[in-house]
Formats: sequence, C-alpha cells, structure tokens
Amino acid sequence: MNAPVSYDRRRTPARSDLAAECLRGKVDAPRYVEGRLWRIVHEVVGVRGSPAMDAGLDTQAIFGERVRVYEDEDGWAWGQFERDGYVGYFDATALAEPETPTHRVCVPRTFIYPGLSMKLPIVMALPMGAEVEIVSLRGDFAEAKNIGCIWAGHLAPFDVFESDFASVAERFLHSPYLWGGKTSMGLDCSGLMQISLQAAGVSAPRDTDMQAAELGEAIAFDDSLSGLRRGDLVFWKGHVGVMRDERTLLHANGHHMMVASEPLREARDRILAKSFGAITTIRRLAFNS
Repeated sequence: MNAPVSYDRRRTPARSDLAAECLRGKVDAPRYVEGRLWRIVHEVVGVRGSPAMDAGLDTQAIFGERVRVYEDEDGWAWGQFERDGYVGYFDATALAEPETPTHRVCVPRTFIYPGLSMKLPIVMALPMGAEVEIVSLRGDFAEAKNIGCIWAGHLAPFDVFESDFASVAERFLHSPYLWGGKTSMGLDCSGLMQISLQAAGVSAPRDTDMQAAELGEAIAFDDSLSGLRRGDLVFWKGHVGVMRDERTLLHANGHHMMVASEPLREARDRILAKSFGAITTIRRLAFNS
C-alpha cells in the first residue's frame, strides 16, 4: 500500500473528503471538484483553517480578490485564492461574480461614497490592494462599478506599481498588530511584507516560512549586521521585518503590538532572548541589488 502523500494545506486545495480536479492523480481523495471562480466583495474577509468563527485567523482576503471555490456549505466557502494561492474557509456571503479590475487602492485605506461628495456618509472603506473596476472619472472622483465613488488620487492603474516597497511598508507605521491580518486595521509581520511587495508588483507568498524560502537571495551576514541595505528582508523562525536603512528595522510585531521602527541590533537581541531565537536568513530582492 502506498504511503499517503503529504501536502501543505495552506496552498493545496485538498482535504480528506475532496480535492481540486487539477490534483487528480497527485492527491488521493474520494471526489474531485472543478470549482468555480468568484470575487470577494466584502472590504476584508477572514480566512481560516476550519469552518468556525472561533478558528484562528490564517490570513485575510481583500475586496476584489479572485478565488476558486470548491465547496459552499452552511455559510462557509472553501477555496484557493488566485493572488497568493492560499487555501482556506471564509464567509460565503463575501462572494460575487468576477469582474475585470482596472485599478487598485494604493493608500492604506480609502472610503467609498454613494456620490460625488466627501460629505456623504460612506458606503465602505477599502484597504490597500483592493481591486476595483472604474467605469468613469468625474472630477476628483472615480466611479467604481456597482459600489460607488472613490477619491481618484487613492487609486493606481492596475499595471502601475510602486518603485520602493519599503516606502509602502512605512505607510503602515504604528498600525496595530493582528495575527493573520493584512490591512491598516491590523496586520502581522508577513502580511505587512506581502501587501507592500504586491504594491511594488512583486508576487509574494503569505507566510514567513514561504517568504524566507522563496523571496530574493540569501546574503552573508555576521554578528555586526553590517552591509545591509534598505529593502533587505530579515528573517527569524516565524518572523520577518524590512530594513529602512543599514541599521533600522520596520516590522509588525507582538512586542510593540503594532508596526514599529527600531534599531535592528536592539530587535535582534530582544527577539533572541524572548521569542523567535536568532536571525535565520537575510534576503535581498533582485531589484534591491
């Protein structure tokens, strides 16, 4: 009898009772499902490892993200998100038919108004990275299909990206820490890296272990921590931050319970003593070389 094939549930749409059709022949399951493509239409939705509100938050999905759903049952959808390949359970009421986005939100948070006035009561607030289809420009506002009007200066065309992802991360300074979060209302260390890199056009995986294995190239370092550059990613087992300059680290962390900026050496010594141990790797992205 063949041994069962192990897989990472975070990025493999497979369970003991079903799997994605694309995994037929790779993963054993009693049934396979083709799935259906949908779009997230809530501001932000929690993604969990099991279909229960008291299950831990693995990550979040943001307005406009596309997801292939393999099951919709008892108010919970289970599927895989296109943007980073993450798999999980989330509120099925957040789903709507896909659209073709033209722009994305490029500030930490922006409001949707029902008309062309900032004095109107808002309809919703969209986080950075939210994707919208703009149907017209009307003065200082952009009209988004089916949802309302957005201050045009808070949007970037879908194919225009930031030149410095570290500057994106800096916009979240003092935002509260939230395990699994990736918006200005709360985010964790790898969520901060992911949304900042995505704003710069870099496809980034969601979790710290994935980022340490897949982003950039490892650079040599010693106890002096000299020779670092802005944009270098510093990893511990279970934690990550980005260098603002050769000495200063920016990271969302549970010590400050927010996104904080501090000398790397101070962070290193505290983390070594109290939480994640020693620095495991420092990675430099190609455009930062």
